[in-house]
Amino acid sequence: TQSTSPFIMLVHHTHTFTSFDPLRFFQQKFILPEGFPSHPHRGFITLTYCIKGGMIHRDSIGHKQTYGSEKRHGGKFAQWLVAGAGMLHEEMWDVNHEEDGWCSNQELFQLWVNLPAGDKMQNPSVCLLSDDENNSDDNDDSLESNGVEKYSCAPTITTEDGKVRTRILVGEYNSHLSTVPTHSPMSILHVSMEANTSWSMNIPASFRTAVIYTRQGTLNLSGEDIPSHHTAYLSPYGNTLKIKAGVDGGDFILLAGEPINEPVQARGSMVMNTIDEIDEAYNDYGRGLMGRPWDHNLKDDEWKDHVKKYPSNYR
Repeated sequence: TQSTSPFIMLVHHTHTFTSFDPLRFFQQKFILPEGFPSHPHRGFITLTYCIKGGMIHRDSIGHKQTYGSEKRHGGKFAQWLVAGAGMLHEEMWDVNHEEDGWCSNQELFQLWVNLPAGDKMQNPSVCLLSDDENNSDDNDDSLESNGVEKYSCAPTITTEDGKVRTRILVGEYNSHLSTVPTHSPMSILHVSMEANTSWSMNIPASFRTAVIYTRQGTLNLSGEDIPSHHTAYLSPYGNTLKIKAGVDGGDFILLAGEPINEPVQARGSMVMNTIDEIDEAYNDYGRGLMGRPWDHNLKDDEWKDHVKKYPSNYR
């Protein structure tokens, strides 16, 4: 984590739900639910970015949000969740076979971003990312507005010929800004390139961390190919990043940022600076200070009653 600071972990997840798969219903009922039931976090940020499909979010602050890449999600394709001092949340797959057809494809990235020590115990907050800063609240059914920053604008910049698209999830690209609030300087970009096109970015000198993950196609960087599903860790020297797509195009995530340069201790779902702080986090969770877990099968009214009774103390 020190070598990639402020970024802790990046997961690329993809799978498919079919409407008539008998094993799916057996697994859902007896083995694993379809998603991630309520669990705690403290001390960092999660960015959940949906490429296909979507998610349904509920938490111990009282937020319920639906987001994803389908038409029903209204352009709200990602979530920026600042766990801060502590909260519980669940993220369940938004599977809608009436709209998706018999086959519901799901693909997402989840990124963990560290918080500076001075921000780790702030109140939790959550916002959805959209390419329209004037987005509506249609996908928000929160119990209350505490900690909800509603929507941040994450614009997409397209070249004049339409062959290269850069979505600015967080930070800046070529003087264009995402409005997602950050706690340390960084840029998180999703770039899609057609065959044999080029892309470049001037990276600030303070951004000593730069990581590229190739989602699709092949990238060429300084004469070296980065194939699909491979990660490249870039050196901190130089200030201009130049990338060329191969004959099959290129699609990648860029993580670039200023290292926090503080000790990091991580265990399970907590990220702090010392082992004692990790122990304290799990002790606080056990005492119910972040809220109490709930069954993912609870109806919304039941979940709201649960959160009213067992809320996070840090909201």
